[in-house]
Amino acid sequence: MIFDTHAHYDDEAFSEDREDLIASLKEAGIGHVIDVGASKASQPLVKGLADRYDFIYGALGMHPDEVGDLDDRLWEYIKEGLDHDPKIVAVGEIGLDYHWDVQPHDVQIHWFKEQIRLAQERDLPILVHSRSAAADTMAVIQELYGEGTPGFAMKRKGIIHCYSYSLEQAKLYTGLGFYLGIGGVVTFKNVRKLKKVVTEIPLDHLLLETDCPYMAPEPNRGKRNSSFYLPYVVQAIADLKGISTEEVEDTTWKNAMDLFQIPV
Repeated sequence: MIFDTHAHYDDEAFSEDREDLIASLKEAGIGHVIDVGASKASQPLVKGLADRYDFIYGALGMHPDEVGDLDDRLWEYIKEGLDHDPKIVAVGEIGLDYHWDVQPHDVQIHWFKEQIRLAQERDLPILVHSRSAAADTMAVIQELYGEGTPGFAMKRKGIIHCYSYSLEQAKLYTGLGFYLGIGGVVTFKNVRKLKKVVTEIPLDHLLLETDCPYMAPEPNRGKRNSSFYLPYVVQAIADLKGISTEEVEDTTWKNAMDLFQIPV
């Protein structure tokens, strides 16, 4: 079975066929999905999907581009979901995005840290978005999860979503106990850095994800992504590591079940 650790089925890209698509996932070998909050509007939609479908779980949090919408009411809504809904199993999507620069860097860093502390208080993993912000993301993670901090002792730290940085940084993140989220990009031809990371980092530190409706793998690049395309990612990882697709599925499934503490 395949565990999709980062999806956005709440996105309007699925408005026309969401129910039929989700209903077909189990038959396609998709055992669990984490639907991930990113915006103010998405938080109740994520909760609704997690409550409706037994194999979908949720994460609540604000994407760095959206943290300008965080107010007291929304902050309390997120906290209430984390505290009282057993289907909400992580804080995310949180982090830093210096590519689009929608929000000032100091604002992004402030809310990244605040949402991390929210997760740490509840012993929940985080789902980290980081784009064109390698140094600051690492600095925040080391500040709040580095050796000697309360976060260092946490067993379930989180995922560096859609990992795109160097092998050296990958080793630092996995050394701190984080997983790397691997999606459709690994199937692209000219991603030597990511392919090197996937080859070198042990499988027990990798997880599967789609980021759907974005980042569809080859041969569907440019189309709407979904969990149906994850076998292409599995095959790419298996090829890079010289192992079977079954081993990739089984190990990443166990990794995700451990991280999110999903009941067997």
